[in-house]
Amino acid sequence: MSIFESVQSWWERISPREKRMVVIAGIAVPATLILWGGLKIHDGLAARELQNDKMRKALVVLADLRSRGPSAPEDTTLANMPVEAAKLESYLEAAAKKVNVTIPRYSPGAVVTKNGFLTHSMRIELNDLTIDQAKQFMEEVEKGNRYVAVTQLSVTRDFKDKEKLDLRLEVSAYAKEAPPAADASGSGSAGKVN
Repeated sequence: MSIFESVQSWWERISPREKRMVVIAGIAVPATLILWGGLKIHDGLAARELQNDKMRKALVVLADLRSRGPSAPEDTTLANMPVEAAKLESYLEAAAKKVNVTIPRYSPGAVVTKNGFLTHSMRIELNDLTIDQAKQFMEEVEKGNRYVAVTQLSVTRDFKDKEKLDLRLEVSAYAKEAPPAADASGSGSAGKVN
């Protein structure tokens, strides 16, 4: 007995009322599924359209920014670098005064020349500072002159007073190497005649 024959015999056995219910269910279930699927597709398309609108607005903003040109300012750090480095002792003393600390000892380092730049370094020690004083002092050193930086830092805590710090710093000042002075006569070795 085939499936078609068994369905046909089942159809003949049920009452007319049940037949109407099966027909209504046969129409209602697919119609409901089609309606539900259509609504899901509509919601998905609406969400996609909203996302596309956001993308279009973002593309308009990007195109506008691109047409304006680069927004980052040109880096003039090297062009504006001085030929003479900051006087570190007076610079550090001024930074210490602003934070109300004293620098008991200065140890100047050798001037290093490399790749057309001069580096002046100085080692200092600061004792019995609070964390806030240490932070403020280093901020003063770093923000006062863009060509001065803390290049080494060693921090130890005072064992007697846990709130106090001892700092050992190396501070470096940078400068460009001065261009070679022109010959005073202007002739140089090319102008000599033997």
